[in-house]
Amino acid sequence: MCILAFALLQIGKMRKILVTGGAGFIGSNYLKLVLEQGDWQVINLDKLTYAGNLGNLSFSRDNPNYNFIEGDICDTTLVQKLFEEHQFCRVVHFAAESHVDNSIDNPTEFVQTNIVGTFNLLQAAFRNWMQGPYSYKKGKENCRFVHISTDEVYGSLGKTGLFTEQTPYSPNSPYSASKASSDMLVRSYFHTYGMPVITTNCSNNYGPHQHREKLIPTIIRKALSGEPIPIYGDGLNIRDWLYVDDHCRGIDLAANEGVIGETYNIGGENERTNLYIAQHITAIMNQLTPKKNGGNYADQIDFVSDRPGHDFRYAIDATKIMGQLGWKPQEDFESGIKKTVSWYLENKNRFKE
Repeated sequence: MCILAFALLQIGKMRKILVTGGAGFIGSNYLKLVLEQGDWQVINLDKLTYAGNLGNLSFSRDNPNYNFIEGDICDTTLVQKLFEEHQFCRVVHFAAESHVDNSIDNPTEFVQTNIVGTFNLLQAAFRNWMQGPYSYKKGKENCRFVHISTDEVYGSLGKTGLFTEQTPYSPNSPYSASKASSDMLVRSYFHTYGMPVITTNCSNNYGPHQHREKLIPTIIRKALSGEPIPIYGDGLNIRDWLYVDDHCRGIDLAANEGVIGETYNIGGENERTNLYIAQHITAIMNQLTPKKNGGNYADQIDFVSDRPGHDFRYAIDATKIMGQLGWKPQEDFESGIKKTVSWYLENKNRFKE
């Protein structure tokens, strides 16, 4: 048998995974991890909204284990057709509208994508994998549906305490409410139908390929352009920051070794105020790309009117995934942010996309 024929035969035998939203920030970094492992034939379904960018997927070029399909998870016919054609045995669901400011201005898109889209995927998986409640079709016993969510579903913390998997949901924005709703749908399919689902809730991600609208890319691009760097309120709102590669490793562990029906919180244990983020990034930029006039990028920090309903603090307790699955972040904020700033300085064209 020739080498090409053997390779095609091996590809035909590989398990197929559906990744939704794989052209986005976290999804593209996860796809890179999965394709490097070489264990799966990957189908990436992405609508290519403003937040999706095929440039994030240059590593997949000419990879025989990868296939891109442009489409909407809200398209019930398309989603069901893909399940029937490819017989996925795993779904990793990233596709979501995710920017809080946009959800305040236009909540409709968030309800459609985050709630209706998740429902469509769950329904297609149920029809493809299950004969009925708690009864798998033959050969589908090891399928898994991994739902990627956020710590924002838990609401806002005071100065102390951490979000655990038992923290009651208390979403405070249309975005977090839509994600909380999708989490509840996923949970219901496990308890009602015995669907093999796993949910992960993460803290704020950062790293290469993040969209220009998010906080860290905004700080960098505004600094480079000489514009004011907008910081909401007094800048003392706190987030727990998680380097995207660490998050992707956590998702992969949960998908492979997690317990069906369980939720795993993935956090970086890196609580920082928004003001610290801006000051630290501008300090790095002063070193890596000094202003020609010798000025300080930090002088561009500009305090603006606070976001409506701005949650004060998020912080995740990742004890469960650390203790049960052996996950541990490899980057602290200071090491990860230096890599991130360096990447954006080397890829300044990304700010135009």
